[in-house]
Amino acid sequence: MKNLTSSNSGQKVAIMQIIPVMLCFFTMGFVDLVGSASNSVKHDLSLTDAEANLFPSMVFFWFLIFSVPTSMLMNKIGRKKTVLISIIVTAVSLIIPIFGDSYMIMLVSFSLLGIGNAIMQTSLNPLVSNLISNDKLASTLTFGQFVKAIASFLAPVLITCCSNSVLPNFGLGWRAFFLIFAAVSFLSIALLAATPIQEEKPDSVTGFKESIKLLGRPFILLCFIGIMCHVGIDVGTNTTGPRIFKEQLAMSEDDARLATEIYFIARTIGCFLGGFLLRYVAPRIFFAISAVLMLIGMGLLSTGTSLIPLCCGVALVGFGNSNIFSVIFSQALVSTPNEKNEVSGLMIMGLIGGTIFPLAMGLASDAVNSQIGAIAVMTLGVVYLLFYTAKIKKA
Repeated sequence: MKNLTSSNSGQKVAIMQIIPVMLCFFTMGFVDLVGSASNSVKHDLSLTDAEANLFPSMVFFWFLIFSVPTSMLMNKIGRKKTVLISIIVTAVSLIIPIFGDSYMIMLVSFSLLGIGNAIMQTSLNPLVSNLISNDKLASTLTFGQFVKAIASFLAPVLITCCSNSVLPNFGLGWRAFFLIFAAVSFLSIALLAATPIQEEKPDSVTGFKESIKLLGRPFILLCFIGIMCHVGIDVGTNTTGPRIFKEQLAMSEDDARLATEIYFIARTIGCFLGGFLLRYVAPRIFFAISAVLMLIGMGLLSTGTSLIPLCCGVALVGFGNSNIFSVIFSQALVSTPNEKNEVSGLMIMGLIGGTIFPLAMGLASDAVNSQIGAIAVMTLGVVYLLFYTAKIKKA
């Protein structure tokens, strides 16, 4: 009887620990608000595509700078403290837009959001490993991505509700939704800080140069570029989808956010199903199907002139891209079992694709005066992922 009581108590402790961590995954999803928010700023300030795409670029630029240093910081102060720092930075970034929506204010806000997310992405997944056994770690991380996708889906919905005064906006208009996410961030900080987590002994600290040298290994470099393409397509569709709807269907700013909502609904469903399908389908086959779906989606976005084909195109890209990261990330870790921390930092650094792709897409769309230019850039990323499929190890 005592053992049963002890077991039940242990399960309750585990649940009480994992809930704050899952809320952190929800907070991690706030980074995806940049697509919808940048379109609102573009409309308010009458910016060009290239100027507006600087916002998501600034968010993901910081993954290049902070990913590897964060992996070293974790070894010094611990994973939980590192995650707490990341959420504090995120909360500050969400408060700044309350004071105005000038170009510089939004650049600072999105930059801090990127810094906080870079630190969080690098430190949160390893923190989960302190709470979950190895045989359940993959499924738990997949569920975390599902929770993150819910936050991504809610962002455009909340922006529209605040913009139309469906929710109280305190005179801030669409920017009021930053207050909602900021409140969740503070709740996440409080719950995680109050949650006792026993961490394993830190790994030995690896220098920055030693970590970067791992990119000299051909397969690690292929994985790194694959992550760049995945994130570039993700941010690119999130940002460009509404513009395609406006260009082809003459929709209003609010109505065009339907593209973002469809994208994140499809991505959320894909994350949920991927956690089950990857248990039974070989990674190479699963990855190939995902890449082909994205290619079909890009074709529909390029040629569609009515609502249904464009909606299907956005949905196919979102569904296909939903599990690309997890497959590439796991492939990279399995290929280097003795240097997982360093490779993890490098893969997160690959999120710099969220900077490179929007800039290239903005320049391409401005050059041809059409979103076809942006779609062409994303299609190149999909073609690379199809090439990467052949490099995936059979399992």
